[in-house]
This record gives sequence, structure tokens and C-alpha cells, in this order.
Amino acid sequence: MTAEALAILRAAGAERIEHPGGTLLAHLQRVSALLASWGARSALVSAGLCHAFYGTDGFPVALLDLGRRAELVEAIGAEAEALVHFYASCDRKPSYRALADDQGLFVDRFTGAGIRPSLAARRDFAELTAANELDIAAISPEARARHGADLLDLFTRWRPLLSEPAWAHCLSVLHQADH
Repeated sequence: MTAEALAILRAAGAERIEHPGGTLLAHLQRVSALLASWGARSALVSAGLCHAFYGTDGFPVALLDLGRRAELVEAIGAEAEALVHFYASCDRKPSYRALADDQGLFVDRFTGAGIRPSLAARRDFAELTAANELDIAAISPEARARHGADLLDLFTRWRPLLSEPAWAHCLSVLHQADH
């Protein structure tokens, strides 16, 4: 599945899109590797590799139109693609605030609809977000200096959703922001 996902990423130009630490493809590969190092299941590791396919609230470049979701399902499986879509759909401002709250609303930026995701969905989302943001913070001293304190605050609020390895990595990377 990874070979198919990489082929789609390359065909979509991920190797040519600039991103902190080099290219978008390099970032996606690092996020996937980070999730794997934390012991994430294979669907979440695959989602990490493909998390930017539909663009995000913070990175508007979409590699694949939402109408072509079946292609990503074919490459990485239905569970991993659903994680990618859920991640991409997040309207961050209203959703981040209440993610750790069972009754918190997750707002879909594609539809505007608010939902209350399951604990498992919120954990996957938090873990993927942490891997994404921590990769950037680790690779870019400027990003870490500019956003490190806010990320540490966010991930501290999300602590109940994060795995032990993700939380330890968070502390390791973001405490560098204090120095």
C-alpha cells in the first residue's frame, strides 16, 4: 500500500511542493515514520503519509480532489482514507478548542456541519495532528520559536487523547521552544 500511496503522491506533485524541511513529500514521509515510531496502527501510519491529500485548514494545497476519494481508498484502504478525510475536514478554530471534551463539537470545513466524534476518532485526530505539527517544529527552529508555546498549550489540553510516546515527543520537541 505504501508504494501505491507514494506513486499517487509523486503523480500529484508532492515532491515539487515546498514545505518546511524541504518538500511536502519529505514532510509526509517523516509524519508517517513518526507515527510508526510511536506504535500507531498501520491505518494511522498510512493516514500520516497521506494526510495532506485533500488539503487542510492550515495547508490549502489539495493533491487530490474530494471527488476522487476512491483512488486513495484503493491505495491505502478505507480506514486510512477515512482518517485522511476526517483530518482534512477539520475547521481548526472551533474544533481544536473542544477536541478533548466528549461533548465538544468538531466542525467540518467542507460542509460546515458540526459533529461529536467518537473518542477513538478524536484520539486518531490528535495523534495525527501532533505528528504533523511536531515534525514541523522539530525541523524548523523558526516555526518552533513562533508556535511552540501555543502547540505545547494545545497538546497539554489534548493530553488525555495522546499516546505516551506522542506526549513524550511533544515535551522533547516543544520544551526546546523555551530555550
